[in-house]
Amino acid sequence: MLKVGIIGYGTVGRDVARSIAAGDAGDARLDAVLVRDLEKVRDVSIPGCVFTDNTDEFLGKALDVVVEAAGHNGVIAYAEPVLRSGSDFIVTSVGAFCDQELYDRVVAACRESGRQVVVPSAAVAGLDRVAAGAQGRLDNVTLVTRKPVKAWRGTFAEEVVDLDTVAEPVCIFEGSARDSARTFPESVNVSAAVSLAGIGFEKTAVNVYVDPTINSNTHVVIAKGEFGELKVEISNTPSATNPKTGYIVAMSIAKVIKGYTAPFVLGV
Repeated sequence: MLKVGIIGYGTVGRDVARSIAAGDAGDARLDAVLVRDLEKVRDVSIPGCVFTDNTDEFLGKALDVVVEAAGHNGVIAYAEPVLRSGSDFIVTSVGAFCDQELYDRVVAACRESGRQVVVPSAAVAGLDRVAAGAQGRLDNVTLVTRKPVKAWRGTFAEEVVDLDTVAEPVCIFEGSARDSARTFPESVNVSAAVSLAGIGFEKTAVNVYVDPTINSNTHVVIAKGEFGELKVEISNTPSATNPKTGYIVAMSIAKVIKGYTAPFVLGV
């Protein structure tokens, strides 16, 4: 049975834990959860699972796979220690890798440890096709992200547009994926994922909209190259507890975990 750990126990962490408990992640069990504030999870009980704020205790559980659900700082702080402890690292906050030095260090840790960083499709689709296309000539990749007003509360968007009065879609960012990941670290991780799958952070074009006419988070990925052309549109249902993310993120992580023990694997 696959031994799984989770770093962070917010919306995504809790949803992944529920998926594992329900058997939706295949032959896996949740052995440990690393949190910043243990007092906030005192009332949580998962049979056989240790909740801890001690990194050494967490890494000492000999986990097969660790899921990051703690934001960019979670990737920065834990990617290398997790890999060197002997665990694969499933990353949701992939925008952290817009820092080239961090990316290089983590890749080096993978090679030294023989473990992998795995990036789920999460909120976006078509990563498999973009990555396959990048095996040949890939001419251009564009990501267009639109989110409703509630998804932008507490973000950089409030400095660009009045979220209380906006009535039409407003483009609040147009530029490279590297800059978009830095500007919206909690909201545009998909741009980083698309970049890593394809032609890189500098060459991937990103447009970001506040859109009061929609109720779901939407992403359009457009790519063209030797393989042909791709255009895929995704509309994600926002989480009721955190509109900056969608239910599909935890589902995608559960699929990755399931793939470790499944006899038949699709979509890689």
